[in-house]
Amino acid sequence: MTETIRQHVYVSGHVQGVFFRDFTRQQAQALGVTGWVRNLADGRVEAVLEGRPDAIDRILQRLREGPPRARVDDLAGFVEPAEGLADFQVR
Repeated sequence: MTETIRQHVYVSGHVQGVFFRDFTRQQAQALGVTGWVRNLADGRVEAVLEGRPDAIDRILQRLREGPPRARVDDLAGFVEPAEGLADFQVR
């Protein structure tokens, strides 16, 4: 049985209005990661990511770079118990 981990992250910088949520969805689907992503009122993006440890490491690397028009200043996250989410949603 493959271990599933859950990472809850907050991304700050110029991350809204630059297709960051859709970029996150595309990366998650390509890596087999489930969860969700949404914009926050304070300008950050919040995401919950569930998947294999190697897939979570890869998506976090990609989110630190972001899509072409984004500027990521910080990515802060913490581990939570996995819930077994079935898909990836943009909220």
